[in-house]
Amino acid sequence: MLTFDQRAFDATGIPMGKKLGGTYTKDGKSYDSTGAFLENELSRIDPKMHMPLADIQYDRDIDIRSDVTMADEFSSFTVSTFGGTGGLGTGNSIGNGKHWIGQNSTAISGISVDIGLITHPLRKWAIESAYDIWDIEQSAKLGRPIDQQKFYALQRMHEMEADEQAYIGDIPNGDAGLLTQPSSVVVPQNAPVGSQGSTSWALKTPAEILNDVNTAVTAAWTASAYAVMPERILLPPAQYGAISTALISTAGNQSVLKYLKQNSVVMAKEGKELDIQPVKWLAGAGVGGTIGTPGIDRMVVYTKREEFIRFPYVPMARTPVEFRGIYHITTYYGKMGVVEVVYPQTIFYMDGI
Repeated sequence: MLTFDQRAFDATGIPMGKKLGGTYTKDGKSYDSTGAFLENELSRIDPKMHMPLADIQYDRDIDIRSDVTMADEFSSFTVSTFGGTGGLGTGNSIGNGKHWIGQNSTAISGISVDIGLITHPLRKWAIESAYDIWDIEQSAKLGRPIDQQKFYALQRMHEMEADEQAYIGDIPNGDAGLLTQPSSVVVPQNAPVGSQGSTSWALKTPAEILNDVNTAVTAAWTASAYAVMPERILLPPAQYGAISTALISTAGNQSVLKYLKQNSVVMAKEGKELDIQPVKWLAGAGVGGTIGTPGIDRMVVYTKREEFIRFPYVPMARTPVEFRGIYHITTYYGKMGVVEVVYPQTIFYMDGI
């Protein structure tokens, strides 16, 4: 039935939708036998802020170039090449080209050096935090400062955007990240086809997966003229989870992940295990795929050193609080650059795993 204020009651006279097992006042609020109002006085609110779930790992997988400042408009670096003709007309093929001179030589060859400058923009980033005097009064009464809440929110947003910039870059500006370098910089290759006719690790044996890993590591090692042995592999979460849990009975019931670490070419040459880490951005990152949608997934093999690859980044700062009418306004700002690949030979992409 309905009362004069159109509130619905059930057959026992308790307001519908408010049945909490207690009794009610005429305004429909519930209270227990002690007279405490259940909606307010007996409700325990967790004061901790529960932010949106986010995986932020860029500072784990790429070094930060910390010498850039707020005053810089660009980040740049140089790449040098050098060469010289061989002595005594022997040419420059393997085994030839040393700069020998004879006892009575009058012509001595020289050396040439070419220095190329690579420049990327260092882009401005800013976000405003504003709240009025009523927000401040209300948040103070609740014991949850509005300025602190907004700071946590914008700080998390800044971290998420830096993570995206470092890993995959920015589409509108044409920036590339650690995992999405254009083919003119890092040439991706498809994974070998396994015994079941697929490149996917889901349809490959542990030995075939190990072969893929060693093929990728050796390719990067070869491209660097055997100067740098890659020591780190990034995988999509699905593949990382699969090799972490799948066991090999013929190898002492160890996981495929451990099997890869202990039997890679890196362990054979350097005597240390590969560092294998999961990265969410690699799902669908292969050529023809869509990032975030598993399908054509990518494996990245590289060496994490600042002299090889780094992310120009200026930490976030803030302006003083500005009082504008009833509003308190603060602007947080910083700068993010474009991932710098100094030696692309040290990175290798394998798609289709």
